[in-house]
Amino acid sequence: MPEQRPRWLPSLRPFSRAGALRDVRAGVALAAMNIPQVLGYTRIAGMPVVTGLYTLLLPIMAFAAFGCSRYLVVAADSATAAILASGLAGMAPAASAHYVLLAGYVALLTAAFLLLGRLLKLGFIADFLSQTVLIGFLTGVGFQVGIAVLGETLGVQVESRRTVMQAIEICRELPQVQVPTLLVATAVLATVLVLHWVTPKIPGPLVAVVGATGASAYWHLSQHGVATIGAVAGGLPHLHFALLSWREILPLLPVAASCAVMIVTQSAATARVYAVRHHQELDENRDLLGLAAANAAAAVSGTFVVNGSPTQTAMVESVGGQSQVAQVATACVVAGVLLFLTRPLEYLPQCVLGALVLLVAIHLIDLRGLFGIRRESPGEFAVALTTALVVIVAGVEDGILAAMVMSLVRIVHHSYHPYTGVIVPDASKTWKVIPPVRGAVTEPGLVLYHFGASLFYANAGRFAEEIVVLAGQPPTQVRWVIVDAEAIANVDYSAARVVLELKDHLEQAGVLLGFARLAPSTKADFDRHHLSAAFGANRIFERLHDALEAFERGRARTEANRAPAGESECV
Repeated sequence: MPEQRPRWLPSLRPFSRAGALRDVRAGVALAAMNIPQVLGYTRIAGMPVVTGLYTLLLPIMAFAAFGCSRYLVVAADSATAAILASGLAGMAPAASAHYVLLAGYVALLTAAFLLLGRLLKLGFIADFLSQTVLIGFLTGVGFQVGIAVLGETLGVQVESRRTVMQAIEICRELPQVQVPTLLVATAVLATVLVLHWVTPKIPGPLVAVVGATGASAYWHLSQHGVATIGAVAGGLPHLHFALLSWREILPLLPVAASCAVMIVTQSAATARVYAVRHHQELDENRDLLGLAAANAAAAVSGTFVVNGSPTQTAMVESVGGQSQVAQVATACVVAGVLLFLTRPLEYLPQCVLGALVLLVAIHLIDLRGLFGIRRESPGEFAVALTTALVVIVAGVEDGILAAMVMSLVRIVHHSYHPYTGVIVPDASKTWKVIPPVRGAVTEPGLVLYHFGASLFYANAGRFAEEIVVLAGQPPTQVRWVIVDAEAIANVDYSAARVVLELKDHLEQAGVLLGFARLAPSTKADFDRHHLSAAFGANRIFERLHDALEAFERGRARTEANRAPAGESECV
């Protein structure tokens, strides 16, 4: 039974002292693991490093106040950061003041799209991106992000913004790799991986960042060719928002729309997993309000779009967090870092953040998931692979558009090519369905035809063609065709016209068409489109057995009527 919670601050309540202390401890641990990660996400987004910390401040508290999920961590995320960087490429130099302003407007527009989704109750949209295309999309993002930060990790300059060209440039520049930079990046990767393998509870990224920052300051690594991030602005963010002209805002709309779609799908999927796992109530539309508030807070606090992060949500659960109190505690820790600990960050080598992002990118590449799809469904594997390739070759925005289109195409494909067949008894008198080929019958003279989807304009033609094939060419031996309509939830206007024409065509060939097991919604469509009146009560059956009994009675009457004529001929 899902846990019922008050409508006011549902992500924080019910509240208890013991639970709050547990969540505060979890929030401190989450901050230790999460701060290095969001610093890395700024490299993906092209934003100043300090803005990554800003995503863990006001946005995380805004979601705690207005959202519903108790576990979802809303902060900087690799997928939306990649969408932002791809969309703003060429509009302004990365990390410049104008770039930050454009990123703020993207966050604000994203908040507007999410608020519109809340008002229209569009939380269900998340269901239209299949797990297949999401795996392909995130795998493509992993490759794109990994290649984008590989140059920074190796200490080589990359000019292109296209993934394929970036890979080519990196290959060309390999002889120019800075050895000190490579050694630092390798040490960071080794530290994180070894700590994760030996003691997963120790935040490897934090240890790597602290260690690399200390080593950089002590040995003056910047004088040995290791680039550092430079001065980081301290203090809490200033709440402000400059004005842009409509001409500058319009190109940002598709970027914000892409971010909103990714946020809706990824956040809803993540929140749903943890709500089900912990038997808690989830209001996806209420979460849209929380996500809109979080992105509005990001816009006014000088940072970029935030998203419900699967990895960060897994982090908070792993350290014992059970409500948004943990996320609020994380925000308090981040505020302390902004006030007192930003100065040491200027010694942090850029390759460290590149290495951390590279690990995130590798985590996004779900080869196990792809091969699992391939084993079970080669067709869906092709869809996932195509989505990944579109992201890598064309970019994240085109990739998310391709993901949505292919998800919808698969829905239409399933409806256009539903499971169909002829219902026949097997040796044990149990019903089974065989392919609807010419000559397939339930019993001599009768075809029970199963159609496994709603009837609409696109599949009505196939419905009619298969029934005509089963009925055979005149003079046919089939006398009745009864459609098992249990899976037909709806019939639209165009399909109704096709059914009426099919009825007339079969009657001319001496074949009776009928329906059995109409659902209430289908019966309503039959009434509205005048199919009930056209077929009459004697051709619409409650059960398949009723149709069988009616067919047997009709055959018996036919044989009885023929018997006297046969006897007179014999005489």
